[in-house]
Amino acid sequence: MPRNTFLKSLAAVLGGLALASTLTACGGDSADADAKVVTVYSADGLKGENGDGWYDQVFKDFEKQTGIKVEYVEGGSGEVVQRAVREKTNPQADVLVTLPPFIQQADGKGLLQKYAPKGSDQVGGADKATDGTWTSVVNNYFGFVYNKKELKQAPTSWDGLLDATYKNKLQYSTPGVAGDGTAVLIKAIHDFGGKDAALAYLKKLQANNVGPSASTGKLAPKVDKGELLVANGDVQMNYAQSRDMPNLGIWFPEATDKAAGGAGKPTTFALPYAAGLVTKAPHTDNGRKLLDFMLSAKAQQQVSAIGGGFSARGDVKATDANAIALTELMDGVEVFAPDWTDIDKNLTSYVEDWKAATGG
Repeated sequence: MPRNTFLKSLAAVLGGLALASTLTACGGDSADADAKVVTVYSADGLKGENGDGWYDQVFKDFEKQTGIKVEYVEGGSGEVVQRAVREKTNPQADVLVTLPPFIQQADGKGLLQKYAPKGSDQVGGADKATDGTWTSVVNNYFGFVYNKKELKQAPTSWDGLLDATYKNKLQYSTPGVAGDGTAVLIKAIHDFGGKDAALAYLKKLQANNVGPSASTGKLAPKVDKGELLVANGDVQMNYAQSRDMPNLGIWFPEATDKAAGGAGKPTTFALPYAAGLVTKAPHTDNGRKLLDFMLSAKAQQQVSAIGGGFSARGDVKATDANAIALTELMDGVEVFAPDWTDIDKNLTSYVEDWKAATGG
C-alpha cells in the first residue's frame, strides 16, 4: 500500500475512533439509562454473611421478576453518604440506604430526589421525610451486644461498663462515621440528661474502650468469639447475626437521668434503614422499581422472617417466630424519639465535642 494511501486510511480509522469516543462520552448516560441494572449504596446490616439476609432474598426476587440486576455497594452509614457526595456531579448510585441522621444529611445535601414508593402511605410519619425524599424500608432499634458465654447475665447500666472487667474488652463504632456509633452518642446524651454529662461519662469509658471502628458489623463477631465482652450494634443486624453466633446477646443500657424517662429503665430509639432515590440517578426508573419492590407486602413480610428486623409498613403484621422473639426482646424497653432536626443541624459539633472529650 502506498504511504499516502496508508496515512489517509489510518487518519480515517483514528477519526472514526475519536468520533465514537465522543459519542460515548456525550451520550453514555442516555445509553446507560436503558441498562437492566440498578446500583444500591447501603449501610451494612441487611445483607447476610452467608447470603441469607433480607437484601439477598429481595434482590434475588427482584432480579427474577424484573430482569434488572442489582449492583450492591456496602459501607458505613456516613461512608456511603460521603461517597455519594463525592460523586454528586456524576452520580453512580440509583438508591441510597442509610440510617439517621445520615439520611437527613443526604437529603440536606441535595443527594435525594422526591419519590414516594408504592406502600409508603403505610409507613409512619416519623419514618419518612416530610418532603418525600426518603422512606424507611426496615424498622430497627439501637442496642448493645454482650457475650452470653463469658457473662452470666447482660449488663444493665452504663456505669457498670466502667468496671475493670471490661478493660480492653469493650468497643463501640465511631460517632460521625458509623450510624450505630453515632447512636451511642445520641443515646448517651438522652440517658444522661444532656451532652455535657454524656461526654463526661464517655471520657471515663475511654479507659476500657479498645478504640475506633468504622464498621459496627465487624464488632459482633469479636463479641461472639470473646475477644470483646460488649459492643454497640442494632437489634436487626445483631439478631440476624445471632443465628450464626450463639454467644451473642442483645441488651439496652438503662437511663440514669429521671428526666430522660426514669432512672433504671432500659431505653432505645428507632434507627430505621431509610432509602431514597438518588438525584440524577443513572437508572432512575429502575431505582423507583426497586424501592417499590422493597416496600411491597411480600418483601415486608420477609423483614422479620429473613432479616430479623421490623416491617416499615404498619399494615404488615408479621407472626413468624422471629417477629414473636423480637417483640419479647423489646418488651419493657422505653422507646424515645430523638430530635433529628437538632441532631442533623448540630451533628458536626457533637462529634467534634466527642473527639475532644475522648481523644478520638
